[in-house]
Amino acid sequence: MNKDIISGKWTQLKGKAQAKWGDLTDDVFDVAEGDSKYLAGKLQETYGWERERAEKEVRDFERDL
Repeated sequence: MNKDIISGKWTQLKGKAQAKWGDLTDDVFDVAEGDSKYLAGKLQETYGWERERAEKEVRDFERDL
């Protein structure tokens, strides 16, 4: 799924993302609106992951959609 599709269907996909990363708030997902770099940054900040891991998590999420 490409970036434009994710951004366009973000409201529908937000629930799946919230289930996967439960420590992120609704506000984070509302601001992210499908922006993978922003989401990776918030994962890094919230979970204390290195940038590479956070980006991999987002890529894997996108791929699994």
